Amino acid sequence: MLLPLLFVLAGCQEDQEHSPAPPALDSLAQIRAAGELVILTRNTPSTYFQERNDAAGFEYDLAMAFARQLGVSLRVETADTIEQLYLQMLINQQPLLAAAGLTADPARQPDVLYSQSYLQVLPQVIYHSKAARPRRPEDLIGKRILVLKDSVHATLLKQLQQQHPELSFDTSDTVESVDLLRMVDEGQIDITLVNSNELAMHQVYFPHIQLAFSLEPALDLQWALRQPRKRSDTSLLDAVNSFLQQSREQGLIDALVERYYGHLDVMGYIGANAFAKHLQQRMPQYESLFRKHAQEFGLDWRFLAAVGYQESHWDPQARSKTGVRGLMMLTQRTADELGVQDRLDPTQSIRGGAKYLAQMLERLPDSIAYPERYWFALAAYNIGLGHLEDARRLTAQAGLDPDSWIDVRSILPRLSQKQWYSQTRYGFARGGEPVHFVNNIRRYYDILSWSTLPASEDSILGGLHTPAIKD
Repeated sequence: MLLPLLFVLAGCQEDQEHSPAPPALDSLAQIRAAGELVILTRNTPSTYFQERNDAAGFEYDLAMAFARQLGVSLRVETADTIEQLYLQMLINQQPLLAAAGLTADPARQPDVLYSQSYLQVLPQVIYHSKAARPRRPEDLIGKRILVLKDSVHATLLKQLQQQHPELSFDTSDTVESVDLLRMVDEGQIDITLVNSNELAMHQVYFPHIQLAFSLEPALDLQWALRQPRKRSDTSLLDAVNSFLQQSREQGLIDALVERYYGHLDVMGYIGANAFAKHLQQRMPQYESLFRKHAQEFGLDWRFLAAVGYQESHWDPQARSKTGVRGLMMLTQRTADELGVQDRLDPTQSIRGGAKYLAQMLERLPDSIAYPERYWFALAAYNIGLGHLEDARRLTAQAGLDPDSWIDVRSILPRLSQKQWYSQTRYGFARGGEPVHFVNNIRRYYDILSWSTLPASEDSILGGLHTPAIKD
């Protein structure tokens, strides 16, 4: 019996050796098997950045929605330049998406596949408001023009050069669109080109920039992916196109456009008269809560109330396009970390805000002394501790004092300039916002101090409790 059994086993082994290998997974199946979607993007205001404790950006939010639809997590990788982004995509062996406000580049096909359009934008010519307005391409001749290297805007200018050989321009891969707008605003260059969505996002920050004219036709923004080895594998591209179609039909794209490219009222400072009105009508409802929870965490209640006014004008139902909400305008992630179950509940929101401020004060380096420590805590509350530490490191590199609010305040706006944020750990941030945030809160605190009981009653801030605080 043993010999026949050996022949049977040998035959089974031979069958196994010659049995076909299981079919390779298609691109979409590989993503689902790995449990994560990887996107390549750029650290810019219109694509992906860190906002307080949360990741944000048009491309990030859209990709996150796609990952949720697939039932996988999202992993973000960034590239410094457009060329580097394409290079990373092509050398990476796993299926991934490039989501960075890209337009189809025929020169990169067929190695790169592009999705259907998810947003149309116009390339726009930007100039300084005090200069004569250019109205047509020939008016750009003789101007100092700078655009992003390898961008569609550089391609458009090359096309215009064929019609107008006298036209000249420069390109750079060390700046982003927001840098170019700032350079026009400050008179460093005469002209730049940005897309209409980028202008809508940033124009409020630069009072001297104006739209000269738009170039036709409109551009289609698309996601990109590497051509699969098996060219018949369209699984990922099909899934992307189906998702983008749904996103348009169900309003997700419109919601993201409104959130990121709608009018941005950065500070919302509405004047002393309105503050006095809210002090009379709204403060009495919440004063006891500010007092109670400020005392619980060792804060001056007027300090906490000033933060609440800056955040929501003491409106417990306040909501922002960016997803923060409630009287203290907490993000969902921060609320979860603080144990706040209902951000629209004034008690929970005020207690959560007090706890968060106390945490910021506690987590700051011991080298930062009072009262400077309060200004740093406010900045961390607004922009996140990581970005604040980035600014302190840049301050030290500039030969200034990283423990001085005046010095760090002067450096914070650099976090929105690629020249500087590319050197940091946490990348792009709206560095000018915490400067205004702190200034406004100090102003509100002064008014509250003048309008309420004497400092000797319950002030914990000591030196803070002085009208017209000086730096």
